[in-house]
Amino acid sequence: MPERQGWLKQLGPNPGKHPGVTCRQGKDGHFADVSISENKPSQGRVHYAWIAAGVAFLTLLAAAGARATPGVILQPLGNEFQWSRATVSSIVSINIFLYGLIGPFAAALYQRFGLKRTMMAGMTLLSFGYGASTLATHYWQFVLLWGVVVGVGSGLAATVLGAAVATRWFTKRRGLVMGLLTASTATGQLVFLPALATVVTSHGWRGAPLVVAGATLLVIPLIGWLMRDDPRDAGTRPYGETGPAEVALPTLGNPATRAIRVLFEAARVRDFWLLAGSFFVCGASTNGLIGTHLVSAAYDCGIPEVRAASLLAVMGLFDLVGTTASGWLSDRYNCRHLLFVYYGLRGLSLLFLPQALVGSTTMLGVFAIFYGLDWIATVPPTVRLSAEVFGREQASIVFGWVVAAHQVGAAFATYAAGALRTISGSYTLAFFSAGALCVIAAFLVLPIGLGRRLSPQNVPG
Repeated sequence: MPERQGWLKQLGPNPGKHPGVTCRQGKDGHFADVSISENKPSQGRVHYAWIAAGVAFLTLLAAAGARATPGVILQPLGNEFQWSRATVSSIVSINIFLYGLIGPFAAALYQRFGLKRTMMAGMTLLSFGYGASTLATHYWQFVLLWGVVVGVGSGLAATVLGAAVATRWFTKRRGLVMGLLTASTATGQLVFLPALATVVTSHGWRGAPLVVAGATLLVIPLIGWLMRDDPRDAGTRPYGETGPAEVALPTLGNPATRAIRVLFEAARVRDFWLLAGSFFVCGASTNGLIGTHLVSAAYDCGIPEVRAASLLAVMGLFDLVGTTASGWLSDRYNCRHLLFVYYGLRGLSLLFLPQALVGSTTMLGVFAIFYGLDWIATVPPTVRLSAEVFGREQASIVFGWVVAAHQVGAAFATYAAGALRTISGSYTLAFFSAGALCVIAAFLVLPIGLGRRLSPQNVPG
């Protein structure tokens, strides 16, 4: 009852004025009953869930450009300040680590303060961090701006945002929407690369952060205008939801405390560690290794930077197809089996990459297409398994912690690959190690959820 009264207090003295909320006041002056009307959109009208998903897609696309920037300025930044590849990689690894660590807290912030305000805060941090970095001249300044400010901003507008929007706004087509939103985070990152590489080539490395600062700044008013925190704010219900409407009370209390409490609860479940462990490998083999170091590895093999960035763009375009298809498949097939295939094929492609870099253009093109289809196809099945094991209410925060493991893996691979390149003069060992880890992860995901009886309300639609 105190939680309900707290929620009614937030709604104000007249809760019934809010779209879809119906209240009956008891004799004692308290609200004895609260319900939500169905509020189905009129025939032919676009459901507002698709507008919310569109705004989230553009937000993730802009944030992805921010995460793409280090990949094209790793070498010119090091050349200007006479820093080794390992030194520059350490800055990026801090960025990636915080990007992942913020994820579960971002999920709690979405519940406490709403999607709109949290998204706008993330875009503001990204714009400021990259804009101010063009004036930086010392290592600690880059650590503060790129590592901390941009890392936190990226975490507020990351894959966890896509999971929150898909779960909150969609009952049907949730897997498909999650696939599209996930694809935007990688596709945007990779499609940005050719343009950023061209800017770096013609105007120096400072041009790329300015482009990203402008792109993220432009998204802020769009979020303020069109984004809604909840279907009730648009006078509707989640897309495809039928049956009696449930009253969802807003989450009160400290978001950080809630995120940590969910972590302790999830940590007692074996499946959490299997999900987190496999996603650690996912981050190490994508953002950490390929996303950060492929352009430099290609340059070492005599491939110009712009051409190498274009190769990543091709991977990004095929990722849009692969991850969207993965979302569709995760609505229909066993997600454990899908993950087994994805990790296994990714491992084989990474073992093939060193030969492709020194081989023909055709071999490199085959790798780009093959790896692009599998870039982050792992996300939709992982989101669905998280919801099946832990239930809808906690799924977004649990997935946030799983994403944190993803980014710890990415941060580890970012620095480790740079260190291996500095020591051995080649990325070959880094590619082989990541390929082997992917093969191990393929078998790690098979036991997830086995033997568990799931209640119907815990299974996403």
